[in-house]
Amino acid sequence: MLSFAGSLKVFVALDPCDLRKSFDGLHALVTERLQETPQTGALFVFTNRRRTRLKILFWDRTGLWVCTKRLEQGTFSWPKPAEGAAKLSLTPEALTLLTDGVDLRGAKLRPWYQRE
Repeated sequence: MLSFAGSLKVFVALDPCDLRKSFDGLHALVTERLQETPQTGALFVFTNRRRTRLKILFWDRTGLWVCTKRLEQGTFSWPKPAEGAAKLSLTPEALTLLTDGVDLRGAKLRPWYQRE
């Protein structure tokens, strides 16, 4: 089980991508499509068209990590893109819920999860 907490920044790519991409391909998506710098230490999360797999790109000051999750059943509840938006910023707690299969559209975070 992965645990995400603290002041970690998380960016979710709203549009699906080709998950055959690895380090260099995902790095290019972060810089070109999401307009972010991968070396900031944020997590960048991508999914495939069917929403059955996801990949996370992360820089840890020594190199890039690529983590992958494949669902055996069902799909991830992925945020829908707004007009012209390429990414969505999530809290680490929301990413944990997303990777655990919780539908964030109807979920409410309790007050102890809210940040200012």
